[in-house]
Amino acid sequence: MASTSPDWTFAPMKITSIRTTPVLAPLTRPVRTASGTIDRFPLVLIDVDTDAGVQGHAYAQVYLPELLAALEQTVASLASMTIGLPLAPRDVHAHLLRRCRLFGMKGLLGAALGGLDMALWDAWARARGQPLARALGAELRPLRAYYSVGLYSAAEVVAIAEETLAAGFAGLKIKAGFATFAEDLAAVRAAKRALGNATALMIDYNQSQTLPEAMARCKALDGEGLEWIEEPVLADDLAGCARIAQAIATPIQIGENFHGPSEMRAAIEACASDLVMPDAQFIHGVTGWLEASALAQAAGLPMSSHTFVEASAQLLCGAPTAHWIEVLDAAGGLRQAPLQIKGGMLLPWDSPGIGLAWREDMVARHRV
Repeated sequence: MASTSPDWTFAPMKITSIRTTPVLAPLTRPVRTASGTIDRFPLVLIDVDTDAGVQGHAYAQVYLPELLAALEQTVASLASMTIGLPLAPRDVHAHLLRRCRLFGMKGLLGAALGGLDMALWDAWARARGQPLARALGAELRPLRAYYSVGLYSAAEVVAIAEETLAAGFAGLKIKAGFATFAEDLAAVRAAKRALGNATALMIDYNQSQTLPEAMARCKALDGEGLEWIEEPVLADDLAGCARIAQAIATPIQIGENFHGPSEMRAAIEACASDLVMPDAQFIHGVTGWLEASALAQAAGLPMSSHTFVEASAQLLCGAPTAHWIEVLDAAGGLRQAPLQIKGGMLLPWDSPGIGLAWREDMVARHRV
């Protein structure tokens, strides 16, 4: 009699190679912050190959071109630990965390892990012929989108606001942190006047203020109708963030500098903010984001994204407390598919994986 026992033999596809390409990606406009200007975005493009012919694409980013070579080497070194492993992103993630436990997963190493993790999940979803959101059990849906730009004076910000409205965004985020508060306030009021009441305005201090100065400026901005004030003090000053969040009515936003879900958990326990916005890279990729999303849901905190618009669009579709998607399109000049913004909403790409395909001519032009 023939056996009716199930066949538990699996032959998953395996990772055969991972290629890295350093580029200085072109930007529509420089990103000026209180600590410097990004003229071109330093990215490491990550391309995964498997023995089934399925590929995965993502990128890691670093703000300083001086660190681009170091980031590429870090990604390549981590990637070398994955060759021959099955394409099982959670298992690969756990493997890399074990290998790097003594060193820790922060800074360049955490960035490399996040970028590599996104590339592996992209390949995993492509192997299933689905957008990542669907492969993870969520449906694609429009996401409320804001345009994220740099530091602009009151005279300059009007044109930025008009550009925001013309492009169809539901919100605009500008940097703050001028030498005087009067300049911050003038820029905020000029932007609000140009945007009108129907379009949200956020500001980002990029950790530029001392606690006393941040407290004074944030209190003075209460009543200006801001959607949020972001990172008024150092990102790891959770006690300072909590004091400001408790003292003012305007929501405090942090999260782009959570290095892994454990740091987000600590921030939630410290009541450090009213909102959270993890970065898909620094939160340790898709694997880390899924844990972060569960933390936000458990805490009842609205969760937005930080850069990495391709992966973020897919991941926010499945986030129970999804809030806003940030559009600072670091890889837009290298990507084949354009952004789709309609009626204030970003439409995620309905294509396998996270929707990334490179324009090889632009990659070659901007390769370092």
